Amino acid sequence: MADHATATSQSPPAARAAARPPQQVPAAEVPGLRGLLAVVVSIAIVATLYVGQEVLVPITLAVLLSFVLAPVAEMLRRLWLGRILSVLLAALLALGTVVLVGALIGTQLAGLAAEAPRYAAAVELKIDALREVTLGRLTVLLENAGRGLDGIGGGAAPERTTDSAAPAREPRPVLVEVREPDPTPSVLLQRVLTPVVYPLTTAGIVFVVAIFILLQRGDLRDRLIRLAGATDLHRTTAALDEAARRLSRYFLTQFAMNTAYGAVTWAVLASIGVPGALLWGILAGLMRFVPYIGSLIAAAPPILLAAATEPGWTMAVMTAAFFLAGEGIMGQVVEPVAFGQSTGLSPVSVIVAAIFWSWIWGPIGLILSMPLTLCLVVLGRHVERLQFLDVLLGDQPALTPAESFYQRMVAGDSDEAVDQAELLLKDRTLMVYYDDVLLRGLQLATGDAARGILPPHQVDAILGTARTVIADLAGHTDVPPKPTTDAAAISERAAPDTAAPAPPPSGPESLPEAWQAPRAVLCIAGRGPLDEAAAAMLAQLLRRAGLGAEPLPDAVASRDAIMQLDVTGVTMVCISYLEISGSPAHLRYLLRRLRQRLPSGTPVLVGLWRAEDAALSDAQVQSAIGADGYVGSLHDAVAACLDAASTAAKAQSPGAAAA
Repeated sequence: MADHATATSQSPPAARAAARPPQQVPAAEVPGLRGLLAVVVSIAIVATLYVGQEVLVPITLAVLLSFVLAPVAEMLRRLWLGRILSVLLAALLALGTVVLVGALIGTQLAGLAAEAPRYAAAVELKIDALREVTLGRLTVLLENAGRGLDGIGGGAAPERTTDSAAPAREPRPVLVEVREPDPTPSVLLQRVLTPVVYPLTTAGIVFVVAIFILLQRGDLRDRLIRLAGATDLHRTTAALDEAARRLSRYFLTQFAMNTAYGAVTWAVLASIGVPGALLWGILAGLMRFVPYIGSLIAAAPPILLAAATEPGWTMAVMTAAFFLAGEGIMGQVVEPVAFGQSTGLSPVSVIVAAIFWSWIWGPIGLILSMPLTLCLVVLGRHVERLQFLDVLLGDQPALTPAESFYQRMVAGDSDEAVDQAELLLKDRTLMVYYDDVLLRGLQLATGDAARGILPPHQVDAILGTARTVIADLAGHTDVPPKPTTDAAAISERAAPDTAAPAPPPSGPESLPEAWQAPRAVLCIAGRGPLDEAAAAMLAQLLRRAGLGAEPLPDAVASRDAIMQLDVTGVTMVCISYLEISGSPAHLRYLLRRLRQRLPSGTPVLVGLWRAEDAALSDAQVQSAIGADGYVGSLHDAVAACLDAASTAAKAQSPGAAAA
């Protein structure tokens, strides 16, 4: 019986887990009525957007226009112009800008229309020249190849014979042309006004609705809060404020950048000599509101016109080079610096949103895809049921660093886990990484193993991956983290319990020699399947602090093996637990066995690296375990060991002995 107990205590963690009866894991639930209802509602919303685009598009444009005009109206209101007058002046300013741009475009088009035949003829000549250079040479090469093949075959082609008795050709049919009567003035007026009336009507509706939205902005906000949920005013108000702030900043920043880009395009094309440079500058600025294809549409006309203006290709090449360089600078330098994290959208979501809204609303949907998707992301961040929108479309990481590390451990990808660790260690210390990432990931694995989700062989794989990461980081040198103003990053890195511990007052050389021995501090793992990894991390951090430490499995302190434990030169013992539940009776008995084996006065420290929602509180654990000390993080454990070593050094000093 004793041999059996010894073999069980010294077996690996996976074997002990296999010896225990597996726990039953409930099967995944089948989607219920609520899930089916969510799918039906989503389909209904998409169908409504598609069918009701004639009504929804003007309203959406009006709402977005109100976000653009809101800062202008607020600025005018601060000048003591009154709410109504400020809104009307802001709307008139926007309308005047649209009319001015339209007048400039019409004037430039009228000037270019007079020279259109000459430009068209020049373009045709250049196209013919290109065809002659390319297709002409290709034809000559094919003819030469054909002649060569005929020469290889030998003999001339048979002569064609004519048959005098061949039947005469049939007469060609007479072509009949059907002409419609000349259109009446009413028909001409209808043809001219029909393409113009609809855009003008839509623009009028947009401006009128935007004015009413600005006038009733406070009342509409209260009604939206009431509809969204009056019981949670803080969350609803925060969502509306964030949406308004992000959209206003996005539109104003984009308007300023596109205006500057159009002005630069005008100046450059005018210096090159392209006719209608002002028109192409306006077109370049407007087309930048259209994602992906807007720049191509804006660049094609001036390049063709530059090719038609002069006999050579210099002007066309210079125009194309400018648009290519300008698009690269705007897309890769200016926009990332200007927007930064203001949009909050991932690159993939921008592409998917452009495709979706183009399918729903056509070209207008393509233009509105970015602001509409931004609104959906804001809703996902503040509405719990719509959180999947933020996960799918937002730029925030879908997994925390600890969850991502756990995923890599489950996959058994130690190389990727080390790569992630090196990336995170660029702005945090090794101790902070161990406390915030690796320990949290091991806690997730411990919880899944306790529920029976992880099989024993996978627990062994996770432990092996964790050991590999710890061994690879043994030679890591901490770099002081870069200062940052990001509140989330500061709260994540600079938590009170994960700050770097202060070094000894006089450095590691001031520690007693007994504490620097290889086995000065024994880091004994708990009974959990992954506690050995936590003990290895603690031992590594203690050695980096100048103390001697050795990690040991829990089997060395079992009831049958405790008498064989070598305690020569041991000055302190640290016990590591990733998870402990219920009454920790086995921990009390472990401490009793260790005190019977260790020299008198040897301190014993218990490190319980628990999750934040652990069942036992700090006071309960402290009163239940009966150890000399209790810590909840690796940082506190290293600090406690250094304090104990410093206390021992002071006790051994000559002044202390004389006292």
